Amino acid sequence: MNKEVCSVLSAWTELEERVKNCKECKLCETRTNTVFGQGNRDSGVVLIGEGPGEDEDLQGLAFVGKAGQLLTQILEAGKISREDVFIMNIVKCRPPDNRTPTAEEMAKCNQHLESQLALLRPTIVICLGNTPMKWLLQTTEGITKIRGKWFDWRGAKLMPMFHPSYLLRNQSRAEGSPKHQTWLDVQALKKAIEESDRRYGSIKK
Repeated sequence: MNKEVCSVLSAWTELEERVKNCKECKLCETRTNTVFGQGNRDSGVVLIGEGPGEDEDLQGLAFVGKAGQLLTQILEAGKISREDVFIMNIVKCRPPDNRTPTAEEMAKCNQHLESQLALLRPTIVICLGNTPMKWLLQTTEGITKIRGKWFDWRGAKLMPMFHPSYLLRNQSRAEGSPKHQTWLDVQALKKAIEESDRRYGSIKK
């Protein structure tokens, strides 16, 4: 194993420890586990949600509850393996009652997010829902207006998609419905991955 690989692995280990022991905001007082995120760290494809829910807090894993199961189905429908992307959240601890994290909480956790992004060096970023979209793009626009659109972001392509929990509350599959729009978005994501593979190499490293 060369020095560069050892250095990256060491950086990941140190970052995971910092997140695990973080007490920067009051969310640490009510968490069961921190939720660092998981998946393929070399894929260049990163999906970012808002924050852990109850199931995620209990298991210490991102997107493993009902919304996470639906996310897996959405990716599979687009012929994207969940194991080939990295999935994480803006904040690493569950906000009480699954409320939206506050601006202060996100600001405190941003150091961890930025460290993850620096190590992941994504070429494609998907924002799942309003919160990560507004945080990363620094926009006041709602997701219904700009979901499915690609943005140039720090040298990567970024696209907002509906959060799976929103789709669980909107079951219609009719044309123009959130589920139909998400189907279009996941196809666009698949196409972007294929284009990125041709340019940078396969995500399966």
